[in-house]
Amino acid sequence: MKLYQITYDLRKQRDYQSLYERIKAYGTWCRPLESTWIIATSQNAAQVRDNLKAVMDADDGLLVTRLKGDAAWHGLSAKAIEWLKNQYQRCEV
Repeated sequence: MKLYQITYDLRKQRDYQSLYERIKAYGTWCRPLESTWIIATSQNAAQVRDNLKAVMDADDGLLVTRLKGDAAWHGLSAKAIEWLKNQYQRCEV
């Protein structure tokens, strides 16, 4: 499994629910910040992008970035920090 950070900007129609459902369908996910999610998946970045953009409008923005190696954070919830620590130990980083 690999870790990917997903950030987005829904502009006009803002169909958050459909996007959230797609992200949560990955099964292993965390939402550490308002418009940022992290998922664990065997898919590559383009596959994740294509899956998510299927429920987004053409004017929305989406960035899917693989997380590898070094990571640091500040001001996240205890639950998000625990999730990140566990996933960094379990996934290919």
